[in-house]
Amino acid sequence: MAEKIIAIADQRYRASAPIVPPTLVAPSGVLHDRLARPLRDLRISVTDRCNFRCGYCMPREVFDKHYAFLPHSSLLTFEEIVRVARLFVAHGVRKIRLTGGEPLLRRDVERLVAMLAELTCADGSPLELTLTTNGSLLERKAAALKSAGLKRVTVSLDAIDDAIFKRMNDADFPVAEVLRGIDAAERAGLGPIKVNMVVKRGTNDDQIVPMARHFRGRDLALRFIEYMDVGATNGWKMDEVLPSSEVIRRIGEVFALEALPPSAPGETAERWRYVERGVAGEIGTISSVTHAFCSECNRARLSTEGKLFLCLFASRGHDLRALVRGGASDAELAAAIGLVWEQRSDRYSELRGRAEADDGSGGRRVEMHYIGG
Repeated sequence: MAEKIIAIADQRYRASAPIVPPTLVAPSGVLHDRLARPLRDLRISVTDRCNFRCGYCMPREVFDKHYAFLPHSSLLTFEEIVRVARLFVAHGVRKIRLTGGEPLLRRDVERLVAMLAELTCADGSPLELTLTTNGSLLERKAAALKSAGLKRVTVSLDAIDDAIFKRMNDADFPVAEVLRGIDAAERAGLGPIKVNMVVKRGTNDDQIVPMARHFRGRDLALRFIEYMDVGATNGWKMDEVLPSSEVIRRIGEVFALEALPPSAPGETAERWRYVERGVAGEIGTISSVTHAFCSECNRARLSTEGKLFLCLFASRGHDLRALVRGGASDAELAAAIGLVWEQRSDRYSELRGRAEADDGSGGRRVEMHYIGG
């Protein structure tokens, strides 16, 4: 087990500083990769720590009391995060999502929210600033996050039944406290809220209809996510994936649904609403395994210690922290980011199971707790 933990820890550092091109081209607000996908969404992990031990993300047998999380000195400071984020926004990013681990564990995260909330998009429009959380600290943090400038939250919730939820989070954390967090976020105006459920066949798929029933009639989006092969620690098996089509079939047998168009370019979720007139609520499915959406992926991911990843399933990153702390100017850093994105060709989910899905690094895929979902 010790060897396994060391290998995972080493993976966090498998990154080289990106090349600074000899000719520095200033950001234009429009940046495309090799597959003509624009850069629009930046997901920033602010901590690799979490107080849950969900088996699909941080199984306790690996992430136990002996696991070596990153020291605080390795993490990007708030000022460093904002500096990098400002350059991504100059390249065309319109949405920033704070993730973890569990982002609300990062001390004074409200201050980071306030700093990021001052950014505006390249075209002068407001930046969409969001956060994904397991909800454990949301009840006490919601009002402060809203005051700091956060627009909305996404809450992870894998069951409505308390016993099943506790078994899923493996931290004996009650579902009632997450539900109170969702209520607090609604009162604070952090909506429309999204509630995400990772569906694992044989583990919590009997919670699909109860979750739909519980949230039906509320002005929020309940999204069901196919169990994905992120990282190397969750023991992923294809036969534990419940296709999104089956999720919709099960809900449709109880509540009539009709399809909705995508809410924005690059939207990962397919969307449905209830047919019954006057019933609020939305159902979404994210089908990375059975219905890949790589062709429209416009997201970049920044790890908590400054590694840039171009795909959720990547095994190698680009060490922006090396440039940030190595004295690079904003112009050099922006040019390096632009070159990395322009060379991007990642599309793992479309190639899953084929030899060409391997990026050639021979490394483990990055863990979800480290890079966020």
